[in-house]
Amino acid sequence: MAGANDPYARELARQAREQERARKAAEAEAKRKAREEKLAYEAARAQEAVDRTSVTEHDVEQLSTLLRTAVIDGRPLTFDQLRQEFVPAPFVPPVGRTKAAPTPRWEEYEPEAPRGLRGALGFGRRGYEAEVEVARERFDRALRDHARDEKKRGKKLQEARARHAEHNRDEAARIGAWNDALGQRRNAYRDRDVEAVEWFVDQALAASAYPHGFPKAHKVSYQADTGDLLVEIDLPLEDVVPAARAYRYVKTRDEMTPVPRPEKERKELYASVLAQTALRTVHELFAADTDGVVQSIALNGHVATIDRATGRKVHPCLITLQAERSEFSKLVLTQVDPRACLKRLRSLISPNPYELEPVRPLVTFDLSKFRLMDSLDVVAGLDSRPVLMDLKPTEFEHLIRQLFEAIGLDSVNTQPSKDEGVDAVAMNTDPVMKGLCIIQAKRTKNVVPFETVSALAGVVEHKRAAKGILVTTSWFGRASEAFANEHGRLELLDGANLVHLFKEHMNLDVIPGPVPPKRRPR
Repeated sequence: MAGANDPYARELARQAREQERARKAAEAEAKRKAREEKLAYEAARAQEAVDRTSVTEHDVEQLSTLLRTAVIDGRPLTFDQLRQEFVPAPFVPPVGRTKAAPTPRWEEYEPEAPRGLRGALGFGRRGYEAEVEVARERFDRALRDHARDEKKRGKKLQEARARHAEHNRDEAARIGAWNDALGQRRNAYRDRDVEAVEWFVDQALAASAYPHGFPKAHKVSYQADTGDLLVEIDLPLEDVVPAARAYRYVKTRDEMTPVPRPEKERKELYASVLAQTALRTVHELFAADTDGVVQSIALNGHVATIDRATGRKVHPCLITLQAERSEFSKLVLTQVDPRACLKRLRSLISPNPYELEPVRPLVTFDLSKFRLMDSLDVVAGLDSRPVLMDLKPTEFEHLIRQLFEAIGLDSVNTQPSKDEGVDAVAMNTDPVMKGLCIIQAKRTKNVVPFETVSALAGVVEHKRAAKGILVTTSWFGRASEAFANEHGRLELLDGANLVHLFKEHMNLDVIPGPVPPKRRPR
């Protein structure tokens, strides 16, 4: 009982009670804040699910209205839109060169004259005059430094202005040259110049804005005499269609769970996307051609992907169509069902594009853009085991053409001296079209120069060919082989390979040329 009356004990008990209340209050506050933080976190995650669902729905809406949006809101590309306007860039002085530094003032250097009685009596006059002399020298030096710095600043500023003016002149000249060339292209386009038409079509295809995930690869070929345009485009892969229909946040597992889009819906939307892309491409090209130089468009839509069965790169054609301008202009594209419209246009559509089932292109890149010559049957006049070096250059080129025909390509020879480094052209007509092949044949006893290989690469790019093949009776150097491997679309066939190919495909024993020298180990 005595302890109950002890003020010290009562104070300790009171402090203990206060501490306990504070502890419980802190625990309650911590639990409240934890609940609020949890609720805020769950609300944020739930909103994230809503946002991700909204993005998915927006993406699907874009895919569903690819064609309609282009028809209603699209602006066809014109030559005027390709013109550039020169706007002189304003001059921005370099930092620290804008304003002159203040001119030194004598008041800042002049020493204070003696004051009061000492000044009146002339005491300290000599010392003051000495200080003035020193100050005068410092002031004069400051004036000289300021003048020097100002001259330097003025020179730097003048040089900066000159560089700026030169930049504006160069930019004006560049834009002027671009617009002049554009005007020439415009006139050439009206005259159905092949290069001008293909260039403008390239620009129109590149200017078409698609959602993220759509490839931009394409190639074109124009026939001036008929007004036919062949376009090959890369289509998007099936993963352009979102795999999820929506997203849901599961609080119990703290997981963002996608709601899968039914497979049937994904396949139908993907097929619609391909059909819309094909129709949209034709629509945009006809709309851009205000001069009517294109009378019909043949379009092949491919996908660049990996064959799931072989793991190799493939480029199957999933849609091919031909459309006359007069017929296409009658379509109300905002109202059509894209796939039904394609069928009306005598198109071929992959029955199962989701599985990359190809169709054969209705039109392939025409060999007639090369100057061709009549074929010559060289094999009929050969001995049982001909020496290739004994053949005339023209005979050798025709023999090579016959070899590639035997391999399975449609091949023709080009006219001598007019082939731009092309001895023959071949077209792979396999359903999975590999495209145009440029063939050059070199009948020589010496190593083929590297320059010959690099020149063929240039022809392949210029002709937009799928492959360039250089055939020789001799051999290639290591630099040429490395260059061909790096280029990816060049194939080098030396004399040893020729022997094998002639035997395998034509049952013909040939003697190519000299044996290449042994190479030193690397």
